[in-house]
Amino acid sequence: MIKIRLFCAAGMSTSLLVNKMKEAAKTKGIEVDIEAFPEGQMDKHLDNVDVALLGPQVGYTLAKAKKVCEPKGIPIDVIPMVDYGMMNGEKVLEFALKVSEKI
Repeated sequence: MIKIRLFCAAGMSTSLLVNKMKEAAKTKGIEVDIEAFPEGQMDKHLDNVDVALLGPQVGYTLAKAKKVCEPKGIPIDVIPMVDYGMMNGEKVLEFALKVSEKI
């Protein structure tokens, strides 16, 4: 089971992306636990997380997010704008696995 957390401005469009990522994982036979939260709540949602991703709209917070995630050993990066904009769940799932070094 790979635990992925997405953090964005409010969580509306990102929750749609979460569903598409779950569909892609199911197709590939990968067990995932994916949820989205507002970026401001990051510190509350990192227990046992394998990888954290930021929506492009909050990508400017990456340095701050790294200060929260790195001491916990959680890799974090910003979702590529094109994949986010296209709501490409498969590509974002692949990106998350790559960031987490699970592939």
